[in-house]
Amino acid sequence: MNLRSVLYNTKELMRLTFEIKNMKRSKILFLGVLLLFTAMAHAQETAEQKFKKLEWLTGKWVRTNCKPGQSGYETWEKVSDRKLVGKGVTMQGKKVNFVEDLQFIIKDNALFYVVKVSGATKPTHFKLTALTDDSFSCENPEHDFPKKISYKKDGNKIKAVISGDGNHEDYLFTRR
Repeated sequence: MNLRSVLYNTKELMRLTFEIKNMKRSKILFLGVLLLFTAMAHAQETAEQKFKKLEWLTGKWVRTNCKPGQSGYETWEKVSDRKLVGKGVTMQGKKVNFVEDLQFIIKDNALFYVVKVSGATKPTHFKLTALTDDSFSCENPEHDFPKKISYKKDGNKIKAVISGDGNHEDYLFTRR
C-alpha cells in the first residue's frame, strides 16, 4: 500500500465515522422528539379530570351585590361524574323575579355550561375555554349576550362575570 491509498482510506474511514455519528444524533433527536410528543399527549387532561376541578361550585351561593329590594342565589349539586345541576334565582322581596336552570355537562369530550332561562324554548351552551383549580371561563361567540361567562372563587366567595360586545355584569356570591 502506498501513502496515497493509506491517506484515501483514512479519509474515507473518517467520512464514514462522521456519517455514523450523524445518524446516531438524528436517531437520538428523533427519539427525543417522539418521547416529548408522547408525554404531551398523556399530559392532556381528560374531560372527566377537568370536570372534577369544577366540584368547588357545589353548594348554595348567596348573591351579595343585588339591587336594593332584590336578593339572589345560585345552588349547584353534583348529580354524576359528568354532570352538575344548578339553579339561579333572583327575587324581588318574596316574589321570584327570574329563574335560570344551569348545568355543567360533558358532551363530545368537551365541557359545557348550559343555561336555560325561564320562558326560553331551548338552552344555550357555552363551551369551557379556560379552567384552573379555582376559576373557569365558558364562551359562545354566536350568542347575543352574554358571549362569555367567567367564575373566580376566592375562599368562600365567587365573582361571576358575564360579558360580550364591550358590556359586562358582575355577580358577587358568598357560600352559605
